[in-house]
Amino acid sequence: MDEAEEVYCIGCGAKIQTTEKDGTGYTPQGALDKGLEKGEVYCQRCFRLRHYNEIAPVSLTDDDFLRLLSQIRDDDALIVYVVDMFDFNGSMIPGIHRFVGDNPILLVGNKDDVFPKSMKRSRMKEWLKQQANAQGIRPIDVLLTSAKKPDEIETLLNTIEKYRKKRNAYVVGVTNVGKSTLINQIIRLNNGTQDLITTSRFPGTTLDKIEIPFADGKMLIDTPGIVHEDQMAHVLTGKDLKYVSPQKTIKPKTFQLSDQQTLFFGGIARFDYLRGHGAVSTYFENNLMVHRTKLANADEFYDNHVGTYLTPPDEDGLEKLPDLQRHELHLENRSDVVVEGLGWITVPEHSTVAVWAPKGISVVIRKPLV
Repeated sequence: MDEAEEVYCIGCGAKIQTTEKDGTGYTPQGALDKGLEKGEVYCQRCFRLRHYNEIAPVSLTDDDFLRLLSQIRDDDALIVYVVDMFDFNGSMIPGIHRFVGDNPILLVGNKDDVFPKSMKRSRMKEWLKQQANAQGIRPIDVLLTSAKKPDEIETLLNTIEKYRKKRNAYVVGVTNVGKSTLINQIIRLNNGTQDLITTSRFPGTTLDKIEIPFADGKMLIDTPGIVHEDQMAHVLTGKDLKYVSPQKTIKPKTFQLSDQQTLFFGGIARFDYLRGHGAVSTYFENNLMVHRTKLANADEFYDNHVGTYLTPPDEDGLEKLPDLQRHELHLENRSDVVVEGLGWITVPEHSTVAVWAPKGISVVIRKPLV
């Protein structure tokens, strides 16, 4: 490839090169030639991810991602800040104002389709706004959306147009909040092209800025996701990730618990009800097994069955999964106890609980969403 001719992967934004097989943006010369003929060039990493669901490591570091995002504050632009409604706490960008400067923020709560229709969207929007305010974020507007609902994608695009005022619009978020999927749907809505940008459950799919032109010549820009090393996606194998991120509407499960009872969530989390009594509701991916047992038997049961009966992880994923770490919590008010990146348990007031999560995965208390 002519060094003067710069070509970029339309799947992840990486600069295409044909010489370093292990480098970012590599593609064989033959594949590049075919891609140029078709007008769609993908790097080998994106090709394998799209067709075989294989993930290849990348050489980009957190500093590389932050350097790319720091360019945003120097532009007069609209910031479209996408968070995962199912994993709000885990999808916050620490110190986001360092990246966006004084630019206005449109806060988008993505994946609202996984919540039951009985949940009022007006309440969810108000909850999202309150949570953002608690993080020091004052968005110009709050929107709920889903890439699976064309009418909501159209509303999102119209809202972006309303606030960008003939400026660029940067879409930002942590990995796995669904930014690229949303942009793919916007592209499809505009010109019918399907799945142009590479998406997957794996962190760090987008490697550089991807620019999609507006009619006025400004750009809708998909930025690399900020990588949180404490995300659940980093402690599970690709095969086990399907138990973490809901793809369909979740079906809450309610348990009448007394003191000294335990709930296992596969083999990746555990909930001990130490003191209290009442209905405990769980909100997790529908296929994640929830098993109840007595607290007195819990340690032995886990040791005997993790990786076999208690899955995920399966036996292949056991080596990657860190040890579970215990977090004891005293709750005076009805609260959500959140295992970041996995789900949450709504616990009655005046309860004492212990929640076990893989070491490095945060457990937080918040005002109930439901």
